[in-house]
Amino acid sequence: MAVPKRKTSRSRTRSRKAQWRRTSVPTAAFCKRCKAPTRPHTVCATCGTYDGRTVVEVD
Repeated sequence: MAVPKRKTSRSRTRSRKAQWRRTSVPTAAFCKRCKAPTRPHTVCATCGTYDGRTVVEVD
């Protein structure tokens, strides 16, 4: 089994982990029925539709 010869420094570890941060804002799609911005592949919170059909009844 491979064993590291030296301890990995904190700066090396932290610079490697710094690459995992989010770089952009979340994407927004628009509902086909009400044109409200929603997250992609989710039910519209405004009208309750997904893929052109009503899935959830909204009050």
